[in-house]
Amino acid sequence: MAFWALFVLVIAVTLSEAPAHANREGDALYALRRALKDPDNVLQSWDPTLVNPCTWFHVTCDKDNRVTRLDLGNAKLYGRLVPELGRLERLQYLELYRNNLVGHIPKELGELKNLLSLDLYNNNLTGSIPPTLSKLTNLRFLRLNGNRLTGRIPRELTKLRSLKSLDVSNNNLCGTIPTFGSFSKFTQKSFEKNPRLKGPELMGSVSYDVSCD
Repeated sequence: MAFWALFVLVIAVTLSEAPAHANREGDALYALRRALKDPDNVLQSWDPTLVNPCTWFHVTCDKDNRVTRLDLGNAKLYGRLVPELGRLERLQYLELYRNNLVGHIPKELGELKNLLSLDLYNNNLTGSIPPTLSKLTNLRFLRLNGNRLTGRIPRELTKLRSLKSLDVSNNNLCGTIPTFGSFSKFTQKSFEKNPRLKGPELMGSVSYDVSCD
């Protein structure tokens, strides 16, 4: 009798622990779905009653059923990003370009330590670029162009040593362009069409503290 009680306990613990990550990640993605309008029903398969989100369209998982990729570019989605996205601990690609996303970029995206590509270009995002993105030490592609972002370019982003591609053009950023660290390899094209953005810091007379008013 004791053996069977132990056996049942082990099975119960296994079942409760196995989908923990999957349920948490499914909840995070479903929070995103609730925050979006989806006129073409591209998120129709996002069923929160399933054990994990790995069977949902536009979601890719690894062998451990952890979400590694979210492909929702050019999907005609309307709405806001949600802070719950920061729970997708193994996410490598966050592709939400060419939609109609509004509001701020959640600072919680800085928790996505495995992220390689953050593509939010051609939306209607506002607010500033979160300095927390500097924690994305594996990030290679950061494309935020074609939004309505304001404020300074966070100096912290120059610490992203893996960054290969940066585009913050076509926004309303202000201040000066950092030119050290990883930013030393980017040309003016990465920053163009920001009317209030002044020249590179190394031009001498232009200081980082130039007014953003």
